[in-house]
Amino acid sequence: MSIATKTGDNGTTALMYNRRVAKNHVRVEAYGTVDELNTALGLARATAEHDFVRTNLLPIQKDLIVLMGELCVQPEDLNRYVADGFLLVTADMTAKLDVLVKEIEAQNVSFKGWATPGNTMNSAALDVARTVCRRAERRVCDLKFTGEMRNAEIILYLNRLSDLLWLFARWVETQVKA
Repeated sequence: MSIATKTGDNGTTALMYNRRVAKNHVRVEAYGTVDELNTALGLARATAEHDFVRTNLLPIQKDLIVLMGELCVQPEDLNRYVADGFLLVTADMTAKLDVLVKEIEAQNVSFKGWATPGNTMNSAALDVARTVCRRAERRVCDLKFTGEMRNAEIILYLNRLSDLLWLFARWVETQVKA
């Protein structure tokens, strides 16, 4: 089967369970922006000079796959999705981010004032990922406020992740000064 199915030539795209929506549907905007976020995290991981960053970004990328999967499902199909063995975003996933935030903050990483991205290639990549994460959060909020999303934990996860990415970028910059 070719990657070029041509089923989207009419401006629609497939969701799970043979549902189709316009390519600019709020749901597609939400999971598409999370896909961009995952790609930005891949760049941040690839440019990381520190194992601490690399080893912590990969599980987050895997969690984003879970998040995107959930966003690809219409609310009326969520029970079927879970019954088929797919995972949903949970408070435990967000709690793992909280642990990392505390770990970085315990290292006296400063978070006073504004940061100017670009001190290192890796911190800049992390800042790009952070801003994409904030946009993903806004797109998911659009989904929530149109009644198209049930799991509020997704917004909590993205909000926490953007904070974490800001801290990661500042942590990387402190390693240069050390």
